[in-house]
Formats: sequence, C-alpha cells, structure tokens
Amino acid sequence: MENRKKVKTANGKWKSVWSVLAMLVFPLVAMAQEVEMADTLRRDGKIYVVVGVIAIIFLGLAFYLIALDRRISKMENRKGGN
Repeated sequence: MENRKKVKTANGKWKSVWSVLAMLVFPLVAMAQEVEMADTLRRDGKIYVVVGVIAIIFLGLAFYLIALDRRISKMENRKGGN
C-alpha cells in the first residue's frame, strides 16, 4: 500500500517538472515565429483598436468581479447577523 503512494507521489513530481519545463519552452518557440497578422494590424493602425477592445473586456470583468464580491459580502454579513 505504501509503495503505491510513493509511486503516485513520484509521478506527481514528474508531472510538475514537465509542466514547468513546458511553460518555459513554449513561449520561446512562440517568440521565434513571425506573426504576420500583428505586423499587418500595426501597419494599418488597427492594433490600437485590438488593444482597446481587450482593455474594455478586462475592465468589464474586473468591475463585474468587484460587484459580485460586494454582493456576496453583503449576503454573508446578513447570514452571519441572524
């Protein structure tokens, strides 16, 4: 029984090692490639539109999460007060 636990732990450690290596290697591969779409967007001046849309989406998500957190906090306070 103990041997099985050791094997699972060892496999878990190797999965972690491979995950870290993959996270380190994949961005390097991606940087080596040329991205024609990004160059085209920069050349046409549309990259600012893309950045703006992404910024609006992130801001919307942030405001939504803040509002949701406040609602949950209010509900927790009401439940705890009873």
